[in-house]
This record gives sequence, structure tokens and C-alpha cells, in this order.
Amino acid sequence: AGTQPEVCDILGRCLCRSGVTGLQCDSCLPGHHSFPACQECNCDSVGSMTNTCDPRGQCLCHSNFAGLRCDRCSPGYYSYPSCLPCQCSPKGSQHGTCEPGSGQCACRTGVTGRWCDRCLFAANSFPD
Repeated sequence: AGTQPEVCDILGRCLCRSGVTGLQCDSCLPGHHSFPACQECNCDSVGSMTNTCDPRGQCLCHSNFAGLRCDRCSPGYYSYPSCLPCQCSPKGSQHGTCEPGSGQCACRTGVTGRWCDRCLFAANSFPD
């Protein structure tokens, strides 16, 4: 499946298609996935550990990155490609994660601020 049709070298070895390797052209080269198609991994250079991926095409991401190619922030992080921690107040936010672009946390009722760390009304005292 990974050989070029009826093409061999002078020793009779199969010549593999692009992205394919092995004596019998039966696996993908490093940096490729999904044999026999053997597509490039194309892992994000910032978010991934290396430009290698598993057989399904999942790149190995740094902890604050996610996605098949590690090209977006993990939950709890925002502002790709920096992927900074959300830092939502555990007492004032709904779930501790934030909006991926702006970093705005989802606040509980009566709480405000980017990190949900202030009362909406001055008469109240946070976090009571």
C-alpha cells in the first residue's frame, strides 16, 4: 500500500511513496501519520513538544496547549499563542476557566472583574 507501483531499486527493494518508510513500505516516516496516506503531522511549533504525532495525528502538546496540532490553549488558559493561566477566583468564578481569547472568567451572580474577584455592588464585601 505504501510502495510506488512497480518501482524498485537496483537491489530489488521497494521504493516507498512520499512520507512512507520500512523495508516493505509499511509505516509512516517520523513526522507523518495515518498509514497508508502518511500525512505530515504539522504540529504547531510553539504548542507542541516536537513535530511528531501518534498514528491518529495527535501531536504531543505542552500542558497549556490543546488540539490535534497543539494550536490552541488548553481549558484554564487563554490568549494563544501565549496560553497564559486564567487565574479566575475560585470563590467568585463559576468554573475556574476563562474565555480563550480575552481571559475573562465566568463570574457568579453579584461578582465582577476579569478574574471574578470583586463585588458588583460596592455595598457587598467579597467573597461573602
